[in-house]
Amino acid sequence: MGDLGLITIIIIGLNVLVSFKGFKDTLFFEKYKFNSGAIKRGAKYQILTSGFLHVDTSHLFVNMLTLYFFANVVLFDLGSLGFLLVYLASLILGNLLSYFFHKDEENYNAVGASGAVMGILYSAILLRPDMMLGLFFIIPVPAYVFGIGYLLYTIYGMKRRQDNIGHDAHFGGAVGGYVITILLAPWVFQQHLLMVILLALPILILFILQKAGKI
Repeated sequence: MGDLGLITIIIIGLNVLVSFKGFKDTLFFEKYKFNSGAIKRGAKYQILTSGFLHVDTSHLFVNMLTLYFFANVVLFDLGSLGFLLVYLASLILGNLLSYFFHKDEENYNAVGASGAVMGILYSAILLRPDMMLGLFFIIPVPAYVFGIGYLLYTIYGMKRRQDNIGHDAHFGGAVGGYVITILLAPWVFQQHLLMVILLALPILILFILQKAGKI
């Protein structure tokens, strides 16, 4: 797998090490998880550290498996530095969006690399919109259809707030992947202009709903 695979392995390794430390050490987990109240009181580091913690092994496995599947697409087109920028920017933006929507909820908690992983996934979709994804690992779906559909579902989840899924972080991470990829690879405007526009529509919808006080 060479250097490209090495970057992926390092990030997966960090997630595994930090997550397993959190599984065994409650104080460690509590200190570094995302908590709106703690962040408001000054624990800004949680915006980054919470992205390397997970609730359990299943949560960790799903995130790392998704990252493994799509990392090399981003690495191939953006290089190692570009990949890291997308990953970290998506993680941070995802958690910042969560904080924006939950800053007044003192007991709101969250952990997971989902925002970062969604950023990598959406970067891959923007770079290769013609690739096919396996919905439930079975049903073939064009990448851009999945991307648009998932963002719309995420907006719906953000409006309902009736589950334990961090929809805000997912959406913020996807936006991070979208924006950073465009900045690093402006050629997507020439090669995939329609996809750039289509993937921007859910972002515009969220902005409009938020301004209208509907979310």
